Amino acid sequence: MKAIVAVDRNWGIGRDGGLLVHLPGDLKYFKEKTLGKTVVMGRETLESLPGSKPLPGRDNIVLTRNSCYEAGCPLCHSEEDLLKRPDCRGEDVFVIGGEQVYRMLLPYCDTIYVTKIQGEYPAEKFFPDLDQSDEFEVVWESEPVEEKGVAYHFVEYRRKQGTDPGAEPGDGGSEK
Repeated sequence: MKAIVAVDRNWGIGRDGGLLVHLPGDLKYFKEKTLGKTVVMGRETLESLPGSKPLPGRDNIVLTRNSCYEAGCPLCHSEEDLLKRPDCRGEDVFVIGGEQVYRMLLPYCDTIYVTKIQGEYPAEKFFPDLDQSDEFEVVWESEPVEEKGVAYHFVEYRRKQGTDPGAEPGDGGSEK
């Protein structure tokens, strides 16, 4: 599994059910990375999308505890249900939010694509600070971009060998 997220300097990701700032370049990057892939999101993230509808051109899966919820795409009601799905294994699965879903599924992710916004916003939702993590390391960074008066850049983090919490000792990590 992979995750993709946009964060501010404090690793804030959202407020009032939406993004902290609208950056067309970041949305283009998100689309390039996830198009044709499976995206996993929570109910609130789905409801924050245009028309509260699944993203076109992707296989959408919504994780929600509400067994009566209707999303127009497959639902999973627990982490266990999600991980049993054959389409939720491998390189073509992206976790796209929100905060609770990121925290739940981060242990299964080997690559995290982060758009780092060089500013601070009044966030209510946060992503774990990967710069303070012993499990992930930066493997690539883009040049800075400025758009609508906001500077940002893209960073790719990878899980360090041997830090997979699901790995057996000595196996070097399990398949994601």
